[in-house]
Amino acid sequence: MGTASKTRITVETTIDAPVEKVWESFTKPEHITQWNSPADSWHCPTAENDLREGGKFSYRMEAKDGSSGFDFGGVYDDVEENALIEYTLGDGRSAVISFMPEDDQTRVVETFEAESQNSTEMQRDGWQAILDNFKKYVEAKG
Repeated sequence: MGTASKTRITVETTIDAPVEKVWESFTKPEHITQWNSPADSWHCPTAENDLREGGKFSYRMEAKDGSSGFDFGGVYDDVEENALIEYTLGDGRSAVISFMPEDDQTRVVETFEAESQNSTEMQRDGWQAILDNFKKYVEAKG
């Protein structure tokens, strides 16, 4: 690994919903499986989430045509309800998600360490697409 610092990527969105609703939709498995995909051709058939410091999470992401899929998971380092989630992925990369109430809306900001197999632009686009899908899901729930 060495001491070289990893590239950090930030994506964000503002959702037209109160922070409690945004938090619940982001963290409960029955919601995660509804929004956790970057495109209509992908889905998240299963999600397990033990939302507490030291708890683990695992989301299965698959192409709907069955051509590819992967598990996305890790361990929570810090959880502050309706405010903050910090975790370490299985490959050692870290991520931080902040939930910030702004009047009747909630700003969600995710910062994560880039991996080396795909361009930072591709990773940013992928994570932003998932976050955009999340925003659409929460706002459609009404």
